[in-house]
Amino acid sequence: MKVLIIANYILSHQQSMLRFAAMLEEGLIEEGHDVKVISPKAILCKGEQAVYGLNKLLGYIDRFLLFRWQLLRAAKWAEVVHICDHSNAMYSAWVDKPTLVTCHDVMAIQSGLGLIEKNKTGFTGTILQKWIISGLKVSSHISCVSGNTQDELTKTLDIEPEKTSIAYNALNYPYKPMLPDESWALLHKRLPELKKNYFFHLGGNQWYKNRKGVVEIYSQLIKYPEYKHHKLVLAGKSWPNDLRVKVNVLGIKDKVIEITDLTNEEIRAFYSTTEALIFPSIQEGFGWPIAEAQACGCKVITTGRAPMTEVGGDAAIYIEPENSQLAAEIIYKKLLNTKDLTTQSIDNAKRFSMKAMMKSYTSGYNKACLKEGVNIK
Repeated sequence: MKVLIIANYILSHQQSMLRFAAMLEEGLIEEGHDVKVISPKAILCKGEQAVYGLNKLLGYIDRFLLFRWQLLRAAKWAEVVHICDHSNAMYSAWVDKPTLVTCHDVMAIQSGLGLIEKNKTGFTGTILQKWIISGLKVSSHISCVSGNTQDELTKTLDIEPEKTSIAYNALNYPYKPMLPDESWALLHKRLPELKKNYFFHLGGNQWYKNRKGVVEIYSQLIKYPEYKHHKLVLAGKSWPNDLRVKVNVLGIKDKVIEITDLTNEEIRAFYSTTEALIFPSIQEGFGWPIAEAQACGCKVITTGRAPMTEVGGDAAIYIEPENSQLAAEIIYKKLLNTKDLTTQSIDNAKRFSMKAMMKSYTSGYNKACLKEGVNIK
């Protein structure tokens, strides 16, 4: 099958989406498909990123006006067009080929519709989300990264379930346990003072990542004698000011370590040596760190609701993140009384393989073509 993958605009700096497109390309080629990847070119926007002010406006012109002709030319070759980020679903209306859109989550759409009180959307953001919705509705098929995302999408937008399917993400890096000596040698290059007993969190600063909840839970957890000397490594994006204030107010400034710009091997080393990953997200589309950590044999503490429970399976420790004291109590009891989860975690993470992901997308392409009455040999 000839598959045209539409990747994200590079100046949007959505690294996870760029990695996702690269993973799709690699997996589809390995399965024997003909693949081409295109993305909007930075023509008008000459800055390093198209996120704020004039650069954001110029980026919109690059993405939603000038890209149209590039896409129309490329689509002539394809049998199916795969839009790898639902935020670009409006491209579905531009081509006359079967289209498949990957839906990673529904949070921005729900915010644009006024359904998430804690995450208000501005005027232009609301218009953009409505445009995205129109693109999803005219697409041939939608593949969702979890059953929870599929359920939220169909209910929020009143889309018929038959138009959707589930394609769980594969790991976008070959995560596996790293030997202790190798792990510590790597970690001590960045954090020379880091010792064996610590908790780990990896995430961005989006509201649903609940990073302030992480430090609140940690502040309760270190009240137990067994964990009073444990540090917390809070990794990922640089801390925003409100998170720094929260750490200071909780009186744990000397116990929480900030680190950014990690390599995949450094992340793997953290997963392989930490006491546990604390990942108390309020919502997720999929929750990559859960599967990544489990692939390294790491204990995972996460929220007891979908899709975290979908990904973590029976190999994770589940909490309700809004009550930090109760969450810490559950973590304390489970970590002390739960048998070693290493083997169980590694086995669970095997579900998220490239082969399984490609099988799901190939099925999705066939459904997209069937919907449009196109026969693919």
